[in-house]
Amino acid sequence: ALPPWGAAEFSSAAIGKGKARGPTTVGGCGVQLGGDRERQGSRPYHRGGLRRAAGGGKMSDSENSDTASGASTHEEKPAPTPEQVAESDSFKQQANKKFQENHHNEAIDLYTKAIELNPGNHILFANRSFAHIKLENYGSALIDASESIELAPSYIKGYFRRGTAYLALGKLKQAKQDFTKAVKIEPKNTDARKKLDEVTKALRQERFNEAIGVDSAPPVVIDPANIEVEASYDGPHLEEGRVTAKFMEDLMEHFKCEKKLHKKYAYMILTQVRDILKAEASLVEVQVPQGEHITVCGDVHGQFYDLCNIFNINGVPSVDNPYIFNGDFVDRGSFGIETIFTLFGFKALYPQHMHLNRGNHETVNMNKMYGFEGEVVHKYTKDMMDLFTDAFRWLPLSHVINNKVLVLHGGLFSKDETNLQDLRKIDRHCEPPDDSCPMTELLWSDPINIPGRQQSKRGVGVAFGPDVAERFLKANNLELLVRSHECKDEGYEIDHDGKTITVFSAPNYCDQMGNKGAFIRFEADMKPKFTKFDAVPHPSARPMQYAGMGGFNIMQFLGGNWGPLRPRLVACGVTLPPSWALRPINAACAVGCYALDSALALEWGSSAGMGFGSVIADDHE
Repeated sequence: ALPPWGAAEFSSAAIGKGKARGPTTVGGCGVQLGGDRERQGSRPYHRGGLRRAAGGGKMSDSENSDTASGASTHEEKPAPTPEQVAESDSFKQQANKKFQENHHNEAIDLYTKAIELNPGNHILFANRSFAHIKLENYGSALIDASESIELAPSYIKGYFRRGTAYLALGKLKQAKQDFTKAVKIEPKNTDARKKLDEVTKALRQERFNEAIGVDSAPPVVIDPANIEVEASYDGPHLEEGRVTAKFMEDLMEHFKCEKKLHKKYAYMILTQVRDILKAEASLVEVQVPQGEHITVCGDVHGQFYDLCNIFNINGVPSVDNPYIFNGDFVDRGSFGIETIFTLFGFKALYPQHMHLNRGNHETVNMNKMYGFEGEVVHKYTKDMMDLFTDAFRWLPLSHVINNKVLVLHGGLFSKDETNLQDLRKIDRHCEPPDDSCPMTELLWSDPINIPGRQQSKRGVGVAFGPDVAERFLKANNLELLVRSHECKDEGYEIDHDGKTITVFSAPNYCDQMGNKGAFIRFEADMKPKFTKFDAVPHPSARPMQYAGMGGFNIMQFLGGNWGPLRPRLVACGVTLPPSWALRPINAACAVGCYALDSALALEWGSSAGMGFGSVIADDHE
């Protein structure tokens, strides 16, 4: 089953089926006539959709059926002056530098300035698309890649960017269309052909799974009582099957030594917590009496050593020190098992004082793509992953503290009518549906600082403004919305005149973002108090090390053939064991990026023979 990628429709039909049609506005900038690369920016352009002068060249296969019916009638504007082109190039160079420094939001702002000066430059849209991909803004990435394609229908990187965004959204059919187009453009491009082959195989697997009802199959029943504990096991033991404070202390130390919890006890904790979660409501009410407090944490994403640091700073969970963890416990970081068993262990120990919300990464498709399923299969078994899936589906979707503060992972809804009672009624034991429903939106939506609602930059959920938040809070007698779902430089961000707070608890996200982590402490008056913290050292396991080891191998798909990479890595001083020629995840991470980023950035094949250009994007002089 795929996650809900149909919840938001984009204004441009160009991103729907790989066809350049209809007006598309990106950041207030128009697009230019499609032209040859040497003459970019030298022809008339108009804001909105593609328009060709008579005799301006043959349309590509992706254009000829729909362009005329959707063409914009905006007045044509003169081409940018040489001075504007030069200033645009200057902004582009600054943006490239910010991109290389992993300051992707700043890079986007600079690419936008460059586009405003020279909106006919297809490379700028492709570069900004790539920066959006880095930030997981796949909806925005689709729009920018489509603009790049509309401007230059034979520009292969436009199709790679858009195909990558579609793939990240689980839209395999659309991804296949774009990679098919890439192969049409360069039939001898072995990398493009390999990507097309991979996505074709993934589609076959998807159809097979649907045919045999994989998603609806009941989880395997495992009886931990039948599992023997070997004498050689030197980790903590569950006495009489109960989690104790001493067990949790020993477990975290055991994990810090890079050792596994015995599968007998892992299954015990997992089944106990599943049953506890099953008994909870979709919306859980939490009370903080006078003189007490509660701590709210955001995404931790498998960063176990940073989770331990939170407990070092703020104390471990207990009856007197309750927590709410607001989803996205796993994926990305490669210590997801250690993270989730720590959280689940405390949930088993203190079920009324350790609260867990579901995030968009506690879902089947995200776990397949971003590493957790591969990690579980590597460290334990596929049967255990089935139990995790069952437990994740029972996670509550939201908590309300003292009838004043709503805590949920993503954000608010496409309809003002949606209220707390609707959240209570959600039948949550499933994968998020494919439509714009409250369950999907609360997992995926994001705040914006302009009134109203907009299409989500992610391609799912909605972007909701301060007025939407104010109306929702007022209608439900609430004072504050606390959500997570977005990496923030300082670990938290306050929006909507103090009515919406984002908290993110994974510092130096994916070992490259350089952000701080944060958590929020609430006392009975529900006034937030913030604590920021830095990342701590961890063992050498790379982010997303296990991506692709469980189900659909997105890393293999995106990684291409790493054989040609070896000489380039060696030339940069990277030492690779011989076996790494066959291990794309390790090879990708050897250049200091987590696997998805590396695969996206390096698009293998020599620039001369394959036409992929430099690390960031084409023409970054």
